Amino acid sequence: MPALATTVGPSTYWYLTRSTGIVSLILLTLSVVIGVASAERLSSQRWPRFLVDGAHRTVSLLAVVFLVIHVLTAVLDSFAPISLLDAVIPFTGSYRPLWLGLGAVASDLLLAVMITSLVRSSLGHRAWRATHWLAYACWPIALVHCLGTGSDVASTWLLAISGACLVAVVAAVTVRALAERQHHGRGASAAVALASAFTIGVVVWLPSGPLGAHWAKRSGTPSNLLGHSSKA
Repeated sequence: MPALATTVGPSTYWYLTRSTGIVSLILLTLSVVIGVASAERLSSQRWPRFLVDGAHRTVSLLAVVFLVIHVLTAVLDSFAPISLLDAVIPFTGSYRPLWLGLGAVASDLLLAVMITSLVRSSLGHRAWRATHWLAYACWPIALVHCLGTGSDVASTWLLAISGACLVAVVAAVTVRALAERQHHGRGASAAVALASAFTIGVVVWLPSGPLGAHWAKRSGTPSNLLGHSSKA
């Protein structure tokens, strides 16, 4: 029985890591889209503001739950040498340090947002709002982490999901910017410019990066794992 657990366990953890990572990205995308659109603008008689706020909190909480599972299964899996410190302290690991480090940054930012939201009444609205903006920085970092370290990055389904998440956030930012351009002209234009630049950057980077040749080696996969590059 112990031998069976050793053989099956890592494979189970590996698939859990991949699936929970994708679900976390989707939930984070939905949370960001709702936040960018703003609860006030989404509210109506059928969907009052408190329902939209509740949906936003629920989606954000689910994103954190799946993120925690994603981190724990990555640490427990024996295939890749990822420790709990690697998952918390950015750029310290030996397995794809840059791309795993970006995941740690995204995780830390998201957890900071969640923790400050729990103590919002004690923290004060201004400090909470400033910290809450980290969620918007968390999303592009999480997407790049997914593309840079994901073992399925060349798969059509993962590219489709990542592309849909990207389009959803850029569309939400653009719609919000157009709605507020009369009052926040420069800020709205800057937001659209940043979203567009990020999109172009991802599209240009993918062919020579994760979709290019020998990405497993170039991304920092330890040499002893390169023989399993289809899994790495």
